[in-house]
Amino acid sequence: MLIAADKFKGSLTAVQVAERVTAGLRRAVPDVEIETLPVADGGDGTVAAAVAAGFERREVRVTGPLGDQVTAAFALRGDTAVVEMAEASGLQLLPAGTFAALTATTYGSGELLKAALDAGARSIVFGVGGSATTDGGAGMLAALGAVFLDANGEPVGPGGGALAGLASADLSGIDPRFAEVDFVLASDVDNPLTGPKGCAAVYGPQKGASPEDVATLDAALAHFALVLEKAIGPKAAECAVLPGAGGAGGIGYGALLLGATFRPGIELMLEVLGFAPALERATLVITGEGSLDEQTLHGKAPAGVAAAARAAGKPVVAVCGRLLLTQAALEGAGIRRAYPLTDLEPDPAKSIPNAGPLLERVAENIAADVL
Repeated sequence: MLIAADKFKGSLTAVQVAERVTAGLRRAVPDVEIETLPVADGGDGTVAAAVAAGFERREVRVTGPLGDQVTAAFALRGDTAVVEMAEASGLQLLPAGTFAALTATTYGSGELLKAALDAGARSIVFGVGGSATTDGGAGMLAALGAVFLDANGEPVGPGGGALAGLASADLSGIDPRFAEVDFVLASDVDNPLTGPKGCAAVYGPQKGASPEDVATLDAALAHFALVLEKAIGPKAAECAVLPGAGGAGGIGYGALLLGATFRPGIELMLEVLGFAPALERATLVITGEGSLDEQTLHGKAPAGVAAAARAAGKPVVAVCGRLLLTQAALEGAGIRRAYPLTDLEPDPAKSIPNAGPLLERVAENIAADVL
């Protein structure tokens, strides 16, 4: 049995999901052979998944999304680093009920990338998602040596809103080591930087942006790209429309400007985590995440796991907090059957805080059905 599930957001990490499923399976069939490989798609939880797969956890102090100092981690194995922008600039770092749609900064994400370079990384997987920010990666670029000035020659303020006042950009001071590393942008979204499918319009409301804020941010990001085009040429405009530019509030755009290659997050993470050899050893794969829904089918971890397993001829079942997909949609994704916690406890107010014990019972049901 190979357990390759993502987190249940708000209740269990991917590592805890694997532990609970293992406990339930072993209670039903004590001698069952189990291998666990917690997975992530580049968003929050990516570093934890890498550490569970054998990477070393490295912690550094960086600037949080509100400008205060926070402790963030990246993962390192040999000269390969896994850096998760949510560790430095994620929504989970904001106080409960607090948003900063116009002012949250990615400066700490740049500091985290610099720490990975300082640790000797020659290959960097940059997982983006779960951000509190919509600054187009301006803060990240500034931390790495870029200079963004307003009409008075002063540095522009933090966040996407301040980019409306950007007058000049100078990227010549960017850390030269980026020209020498293999830098890959891992994201589960392929949105461009601006427009109706851009990061402000699609994801801004999740970060507390009002309709007026969304319009402000989208215009500011468009202005940001225009100023950069004057500074570095057509590459700035070309990167703005590339898939992934809108990832994590536009930090994908900043990464593409640094020379990153965009790849779907789960596809890349499965390679980094060593999924293929684990899959070869498995006879059944258990994947899952908190909510199996339409978003799952568009680049989320369970869909990536199921696609790889189907290509290898291995059956897949899924665990989840709630199930919003039809059986036909599940089978189309390569998932034989899903086991939601709501089958055992329909009330989310009860199932979310008790997700661990419920998941063990679900695992016992899987064992009864398939072992």
